This record gives sequence, structure tokens and C-alpha cells, in this order.
Amino acid sequence: MTNEPRAVPGRWPVLGHTVALLRDPLKLFGSLPAHGDVVTLRLGPLPVHVVTSPELSWQVLATDADKFDKGLVFDKMRPLFGDGLATSNGEHNRRQRRMVMPAFGRARIEGYAENTMTTLADELASSWQPGEVVEFDQRMQDLVLTIAGQTLFSTTLGDDVLAEIRRSIPVMLKYVLVRAFSPKFVERLPIPANRRFDAAAARLRDVIGKAVVAARKDGADHGDLLSMLLAVRDEDTGEGMSDRQVHDEVITILTTGAETTAVALAWFFHELGQHRGVERRFHAEVDDVLGGRPARFEDLPELGYTHQIVNEIVRRTPPLILMRRAREDVELGGVRIPAGSEVAVSQHTLHRDPRWFPDPGRFDPDRWAPGRTAELPKGAYIPFGAGPRLCPGHVFAPTEIGIVAATIGARWRLVPVPGKKVHAQLKATMQPNRLPMTVVPRPT
Repeated sequence: MTNEPRAVPGRWPVLGHTVALLRDPLKLFGSLPAHGDVVTLRLGPLPVHVVTSPELSWQVLATDADKFDKGLVFDKMRPLFGDGLATSNGEHNRRQRRMVMPAFGRARIEGYAENTMTTLADELASSWQPGEVVEFDQRMQDLVLTIAGQTLFSTTLGDDVLAEIRRSIPVMLKYVLVRAFSPKFVERLPIPANRRFDAAAARLRDVIGKAVVAARKDGADHGDLLSMLLAVRDEDTGEGMSDRQVHDEVITILTTGAETTAVALAWFFHELGQHRGVERRFHAEVDDVLGGRPARFEDLPELGYTHQIVNEIVRRTPPLILMRRAREDVELGGVRIPAGSEVAVSQHTLHRDPRWFPDPGRFDPDRWAPGRTAELPKGAYIPFGAGPRLCPGHVFAPTEIGIVAATIGARWRLVPVPGKKVHAQLKATMQPNRLPMTVVPRPT
């Protein structure tokens, strides 16, 4: 016998839980486990079944992944992403994944780290002056977007694209949550948020489309990710990607990857500024491994405590949810979910569950000390998703965070500016509202 999913209280007429979701999504999703392992929210009239346990999350994302397609949020993003990995389904998704994933293999990431991540992080750290106050969250966003752009595009092809990336992606990320969770009729309203989002998306798609056409015509291998996407062939059919397919994958990689990394770096140094003991351990490790020089890819295995900090930051600041749509009737924890139903897995809910992370609001990198995570169930910690649709950047992003953080930390302390209150605000991810920090030189 199957049960019905429990309805979450607080539903408004017509709007459902949309008001609560846009007003305080972290509070809403943090409250869900108290109502059951499978609960129902309503986005306007549309029911969305949210699973709140690691076991059921793993079932949706991994064990029974073939029973689900991408869901509502990805539908809303299709005008921007096209049929890239973030939004596509079925055989098209599997084919594209086979062709895209080699670009994120270890050898390629090592090359990106050596040629781009270390160089740009060192240039940024070298540009600061002692006592300078920097808007650190903005600096990290600009750095990560520049790394992404130079990784994707050669210098000769990418100057205009890099400028447009830095201009348009922050605008899109600012409004993406409102677009994703608003009822469909709201998307068509001529309100400022819609106009700015649509204009930024159109500009970005146009400039990337022109770069793809130019790179195809040029035909040379510039050692960048765009060259690889243009040259790769499907191992089953021998066919390559069309310009439109390359375009869609490039825009997906840019938009989904840069935000998570930039936000993680911003919170990394914010938390160091709030926890002097953690900061001292971090600096001691960086000094021991690097001796004042920039970090390189081969240093990462020796930066174990730095990696613990990264894990704790990513635990606390993941994307809000992953959406799926049931392709067939499926049972989740004794609850029957009909075909066509929207299903959501909330990383925020899972990562803040005290059953798996005691005192979850506390910042504690030692949660990730060797041997401490052996009992963590599958599905409890999924910052990059899980299963066959695991984010292609699940190695690229931690590599970038580790190299940038260690390179900056080898030279500087970032000290919070007194009297400037910092709090999380949810856009595409949990961003700081602002993060002014004072640059203080460290002894060499």
C-alpha cells in the first residue's frame, strides 16, 4: 500500500508556496524534513514533491535516474541554455555527456590549472596594496568569470566574449531564481527583472554564437575548451557537434560553473575572517606547502586542511534544489509519484540536516577530517549532484577553489571591515549581500 505525500503547511490561494519560497527559501526548505521524507510544495497550482532523506535523494539522482528527466527549473532555463547538458534529456544528453566529459578529465584540468588558474590568481593577488579595502565578492566573481572565459576561449577569439561574460552573467544570476520559481505568466510581464534577464541572455547568446562560428572557420586548435568541443567526435557515430550544440554547451558551462565557484571563494575568506583558529591552521598549511609561492595543481594533495575548508563551505552554500520529472510511475519511500510529476532534491535541506551534520549551522572544517565521514550515508552530501548527471565540473571547481584560495592565502590575510554586516542572499546560489575586506600582508 502506498501513501500520499504530505502537504507542506502555509500554502496561499493561487500562489501556493511561491511567496514563502521567494521571501525566505532557506527557512522554507530547512523546515521540510519535519513534515516527512516526501512532502509536497506548490509553485502556483503546480505540485512539486520534495524528497528530504539521503536514501530517497540517491534513489532519484542515481539508482533510478533513468526514471526521471530534468524538471521544471530546467524547462525555464531552456531559452538560455538551449539543449546543453543542464537541460537536455534522454539519448541527446547521454551523447553530449560522452563528448563533453573528456574536456574535464584530469589531464585537461591540470592544463587549465597551470595555464590559467594559477596565473590569474597570482596576478590578482599581486595587484593589491597593503591596507586596501576590496569588494572581495565582486573580485572573486570577476576572477572566476575570467578563468572560465580564458579556459573556454583563446585570447585571439575571446576578448569580446570575455567582456560580455563579465557584463551579462552577473545580471542573469541576479534574476534567475525569480525566473525559475515564478508562475509562467510572470515570465511574460514587462517588469524590470524580466527585461534585464532577457536582454543579458540575448547579448550573451549572440556573442558566444559569433565566437563559435569564428572558431569553426579558423579551424586551428588553440588549446582551449572551445577548440576541443569543435573537434571532438562521438565514439559511436563519428559525428561531431553542430555550431548550435557547441554554443549550448559553452553557455551551460559558463553559467552553471562560475557562480558556484565564485561564491565559495567569497565565503571561504569570510569564514576565515570570522574564525581565527581556522585561519591560522590554513595559513600554517599554505606556508608549509607553498613557502610563499603561488599554488599549483600538484600541490593540492598536500593541502588537506584547505580541502576540508572547501568541503565545509560547499556544504553550507550549495544550490537550493535539483529538479526532476518522473517519466513513469515511481515509488519513493512508500509514496506513489505519478508519471509527469515534478520531484525535487534539496541540497540545502540535506546539507543542513542535524542527523548527518550535528549543529549544522556551525562552521567546522573538522567535519571533513580523515575518517570523520565514513558513516555519512549516500545522498547526504551532494553539492554537485549525483549519478549519471553528476556535474561535469565536480573536479574542476574544487581544483579552482583550492588553487585560488591557497595562492591568495600565501600572501594575504583578508580582514572583515568593522561594522559591515554580511548575510546570505539567495540568487542562483547563496551569495553574500556584500563582502568588503581589508588586504593585510602576511610575513614572507
